[in-house]
Amino acid sequence: MHMNLRHLHYFATVAKIGNITRAAEQLHIAQPALSMAIKKLEQHLELDLFQRVDRKIILTSEGKTFLAHCHLILQQIEDAELAMAELRGLKKGEVRIGVPGMLGSYFFPDILMGFKSKYSELKLTVIEAGTQSIRDMLVNGELDIGVINNENVPEQLMVEPLLSPQMVAAVGISHPFATLNSIRFDQFFSQKLIMFKKGYFHREFMDRVSLENHYTPNISFETNLLPMILKIVRSGSAITALLDIVSKEENNLVAVPFSEPITLNIVIARRKHGYLSIAEQTFLEYIKQAKDSTHCS
Repeated sequence: MHMNLRHLHYFATVAKIGNITRAAEQLHIAQPALSMAIKKLEQHLELDLFQRVDRKIILTSEGKTFLAHCHLILQQIEDAELAMAELRGLKKGEVRIGVPGMLGSYFFPDILMGFKSKYSELKLTVIEAGTQSIRDMLVNGELDIGVINNENVPEQLMVEPLLSPQMVAAVGISHPFATLNSIRFDQFFSQKLIMFKKGYFHREFMDRVSLENHYTPNISFETNLLPMILKIVRSGSAITALLDIVSKEENNLVAVPFSEPITLNIVIARRKHGYLSIAEQTFLEYIKQAKDSTHCS
């Protein structure tokens, strides 16, 4: 028996859902047929891909390795079908882009609105997520384009420079630090902090700074909701670190540069070997033009 694409698709669906019954419903096949297909795949590979625990099924370590290959194969098939569809004159009129919260709120709205007014027939799906999730979704083919910090970039992705914003301390107007011209790391980490949750690039960055300098951050609040962070900082209950493009746009907030300036390298990422549709090419080209015309880099 040779592996067939249908079995790979079945396996990936079961791995994602973690339940045979619900996976069968989604695939519109009978549950016994799905169980048999998975069993045949395991027999062919001579490996157990799943552990059956209670009513759940969980990937084995072998299953996790196989799933990574499976995603790549299915993505290449999808890319090939898309390439052929475009040769037939059918366009994929959708771009799926992942954007971190701060950039999604401050840098991208104007770009997205400008793009939509120029190319109204193309659909934009914007997913707000942490940089770690965006990296994973790009590799798995769930996103076409992602905006990430240029660190820990998986080898499957290629990147192009987008922005070089500065990270600054953000404090309320009545906070003692509001009158400072710059702030040292030891001063910053001595305060009560409100930070994004782990997985967001600005949290990754500040965690690294504290680790390298042997500081123990005093994190009072953790959230991925930017409005909540801004409100708590304005109240004086805590301080945070934000991109300067955020602090420039917000009232009742004082941005204090770090005494050792922190500049981030924000890039646009996509899969190295993924097929770039006409819609995606158009969107990437538009971002480059918008970036150059506004001198954001």
